[in-house]
Amino acid sequence: MQQIYVDLGKSSYPIYIDRGSLSRVGSILRGHMELSRAAIATNNVINKLYGDIVRDSLQSAGIETEIVEVPDGEEYKSLEWAGRIFDAFVEHRMTRQSSAIALGGGVIGDLAGFAAATYMRGIPLVQIPTSLIAQVDSSVGGKTAVNHPKGKNLIGAFHQPRFVLVDVDVLKTLPEREFTAGLAEVIKHGMIMDRELFGYMESNLSKILDLDMHSVEQIISRSCKDKATIVEQDEKEQNVRAILNYGHTVGHSIEAVTGYNSFRHGEAISIGMAVASRIAVNMEILEEECEIRQNHLLAGCGLPTTFPDLDIDKVMDTIYLDKKIREADRLRFVLPKDVGEAIIVETVTDDQIRNAISEVKRQ
Repeated sequence: MQQIYVDLGKSSYPIYIDRGSLSRVGSILRGHMELSRAAIATNNVINKLYGDIVRDSLQSAGIETEIVEVPDGEEYKSLEWAGRIFDAFVEHRMTRQSSAIALGGGVIGDLAGFAAATYMRGIPLVQIPTSLIAQVDSSVGGKTAVNHPKGKNLIGAFHQPRFVLVDVDVLKTLPEREFTAGLAEVIKHGMIMDRELFGYMESNLSKILDLDMHSVEQIISRSCKDKATIVEQDEKEQNVRAILNYGHTVGHSIEAVTGYNSFRHGEAISIGMAVASRIAVNMEILEEECEIRQNHLLAGCGLPTTFPDLDIDKVMDTIYLDKKIREADRLRFVLPKDVGEAIIVETVTDDQIRNAISEVKRQ
């Protein structure tokens, strides 16, 4: 079992990466803390596939376990469904010596993480990501949140897990569109900080798309190391961690404007990266050749790189509700300088964003 350590002082934790590790979660959790109860938050799809395996492992370790099921979909990452998880925690007599287990993709990780962060002012959390996007990004770093109708992740808290358990084998049952969407976050890591990862994806794309487990494990491991490096430098996103939001300013707006049910998160981020790289080219920050490489790799994964037919005014209005806004209505825009290097720019104007969107629409 590979271990990647996220060094955050008292909040430090390991990321375990292996194959077939779901059945060992009970013994792993016992090695991290003494507890008698746990609640698994998952969705109806993942519950059918893996709920019993995880519950049996926990109960075999002497941990009384309940499963809290949430419908599958971004629209359920809401205060209403967080409330239902709170209800289940109360009914199961969860305390600060109990653990919440997030078994699912990014939606479940964020939703269960938010519930764990706020129930009794914080209880232990374990992340077991079952989608690629969660394994390489959202399960690592302690960000938890629910959506508001006017913006994505507007209500949330930082709450680091006790550990993250990545079982690469679960990706074999992941729908192709979900796997593809997850690749957007891997490409993002390559663009902002890891030229070698980007090159590896270019050279091994067919193996990755064919679910060659060795190749997939390589990109997961590399992405987790990249994410851990950034989180260690800036746990609460005060400065350098903001580069992880590459593609997210426009991507989150697309998700919100379309009601969170037209695009997978990674698909929206892919479009957001295409817009951000176009802004960077227009501002003469990025060479056009790098933009072409990025968009070619995104498209090679089956991800969108053209802007959808949406009202640009609505998109712009939603952008300014994004968490990345600063004083005086200045946006922090993450722009690439090269493959493997990005900067945070606060001088991007509305006209530059609109022009880039219009250009990406025409491609």
